[in-house]
Amino acid sequence: MTTFAGQLLRINLTNKTSRIETIPEEYLEKFISARGLGSKYLYDELKPGIDPLSPENKLIMLIGVLGGTGLQGFSKWAVVTKSPLTGTIFRSYTGGNFGVWMKFAGYDMIILEGKAERLSYVHIDSQDVHFHAADELGGLDPRNVQRILKERHGARTSSACIGLAGEKLVRYAVITSDERTASRGGVGAVMGSKNLKAVSINVPVRKFTPFDEPKFKNLIRAQIEMLRENPRRKNMNTFGTPYITLGLEKKGILPVKNFQEGSIQGIEEISGEKFYALKRAKSGCYGCMTRCGGMRDVTAGPLKGTQIDGPEYESIYAFGPNLGITDKQFIINANAMCDYYGIDTISTGVCIAFTCELLEKGLISPADVDGLELNWGNKDAILTLTEKIGKREGIGKILGEGVKRTAEYFDKNASDYAVHIKGLELPGYEPRAVKGYALSMATSNIGGSHMYGRPRPELAGKIDPFTEEGKGESIAQVQKEQAIEDSLIACTFGNSGLNMEKYSEFLMAATGIDAYSSPDKLMKIGERIICLERCFNIREGLRRRDDALPVRMTKEPLKNAGEASGQIVSKLDALLDEYYECMGYSKEGVPKKEKIRELGLEEVLRDLD
Repeated sequence: MTTFAGQLLRINLTNKTSRIETIPEEYLEKFISARGLGSKYLYDELKPGIDPLSPENKLIMLIGVLGGTGLQGFSKWAVVTKSPLTGTIFRSYTGGNFGVWMKFAGYDMIILEGKAERLSYVHIDSQDVHFHAADELGGLDPRNVQRILKERHGARTSSACIGLAGEKLVRYAVITSDERTASRGGVGAVMGSKNLKAVSINVPVRKFTPFDEPKFKNLIRAQIEMLRENPRRKNMNTFGTPYITLGLEKKGILPVKNFQEGSIQGIEEISGEKFYALKRAKSGCYGCMTRCGGMRDVTAGPLKGTQIDGPEYESIYAFGPNLGITDKQFIINANAMCDYYGIDTISTGVCIAFTCELLEKGLISPADVDGLELNWGNKDAILTLTEKIGKREGIGKILGEGVKRTAEYFDKNASDYAVHIKGLELPGYEPRAVKGYALSMATSNIGGSHMYGRPRPELAGKIDPFTEEGKGESIAQVQKEQAIEDSLIACTFGNSGLNMEKYSEFLMAATGIDAYSSPDKLMKIGERIICLERCFNIREGLRRRDDALPVRMTKEPLKNAGEASGQIVSKLDALLDEYYECMGYSKEGVPKKEKIRELGLEEVLRDLD
């Protein structure tokens, strides 16, 4: 009895075959599920040096061991692959029902490999795995794709699909399920490269019996009672993530005009309260009481006259202050445009902001961008460019490659203004204002992500965010914690008030596996996952030089950011030395052999040799 399904479904799109495999218990003990398990399979099965958009790459969909059980905030699902944007190992998360449906079908993970001969989709039901041509779905937006698949396979059908951008291989295309997206790293482009438009599932509800069912039920009840009055959860339930916007701007963390500044006039117009006034209905993920999403009206673009679930804070930052805009309706419309074509709002907004700054500085001209007058705040031009990216037309072909490759295309010192780490555009957290973020993002194995290890002590005011010494240990700690949360897919919005002790308690009641029986044991698993991911990247040729920040962060003081004004990251090398020492890595950022053996990863030693 356990809440693991214990099996994976392997689907080969080239020869239209599938088979069920048992997941070794050793893997579950050493990597748990979701991020950890996906990293293990990707490391073992992917040859180094392959093109992420080739048939040799694999796309792995996973749900956590606690998903679909009644515990709150654990039913999101993950996508693990080699990113076409960064060339690194990557994982992206999303909500909706699809992950739970995958578990109902009897699988903790689905491995998609090869490439279909023509645009196709895969449907999974109680009888078999079915391969279908998807010519009639080509070019359709995710909302219509899901509608058609429900009509075809039943109202309970849950799907994961791509839009036109995924088919066109925009390097930051997303995978959509319900109204939620696995947004970052170009997972949708990998799906498109396999000629796979969608995976749909319609199966009966399946119950998984926990190892200690009475205790597990008590834990569910206790968690629900705790969450009812948790202030953070209540804010998320009412306002969603937009409620953090003003607080971040006050601390100088909110990026403005391509990370040049830290505050903007009129910020109150895009506060949580202002977006709350436009909220038409609540939305959320499977079985979650928080329901942090909000449906809002779209007034322009291809989804005009409908509603979208959004925007989240990251979309607000990317199409708001980072483009010099505080028009909440415009942000909703831009978010809807991205949803329609299936592109990541963060990467899209950063690429456009980068282009605006190059025009502002005279490094390129309107002729270089199809004649668009991309001034800060030019909303019509920004929407037009967003559409071009989604269709991969004109200058959109270039920007669809991501900001790193776009800078290389323009040359003329353009790379100095390209805000990315390892090719992944930065989210809405200014590294100069929180040096722990600078270190965590720089060392992130997936590139510029704020969700690889949030510097909680600094954000809570327990550590000075501006100091550049003594942060290696704290960042190593939060990254290990995040690796566990990601392997459970503990939603940061719905799991308020939880910690390693609680995770251990949940896991023991759910599985009875001794490897999860203490926070220390969980932290060792988290460290193992991070080490294996780093070994994947080392095998791909990454080294210390790649644990770097955008030029702007190390050479240009932050402006107009309150107490954070004038901040710069000047001691990244010292921070890296601290971090590497805490993690057991060499000065080059390569895990030492004794650390690898300590973590039980002997299988990677031959690759490092």
